[in-house]
Amino acid sequence: MCRNITTLRGLEPAATAEEIEAAARQYVRKVSGVAKPSPQTEDAFEAAVRKVTAATSELLGGLPPRKQPPPTVPPLRRPEVQARIAARAASAKGA
Repeated sequence: MCRNITTLRGLEPAATAEEIEAAARQYVRKVSGVAKPSPQTEDAFEAAVRKVTAATSELLGGLPPRKQPPPTVPPLRRPEVQARIAARAASAKGA
């Protein structure tokens, strides 16, 4: 599990809905201690992800622009992460 939540404010282009949801999911995993929801935790976990996603979108929309870009690139924009996602999708299609 990651130690840090990625900064989304100030990205060019702006953070996507997918990036905002990924950050929300990372936050919910961290605070809940649930890395992979079980049938018993899935409803509460997914409800929390939806609420945190909405709150994050609202927060980012209400803040003024940043003067400098964030110090790190969000994971979903990193080539190695994109390659892993593409490989998983390809293996899921082939399965």
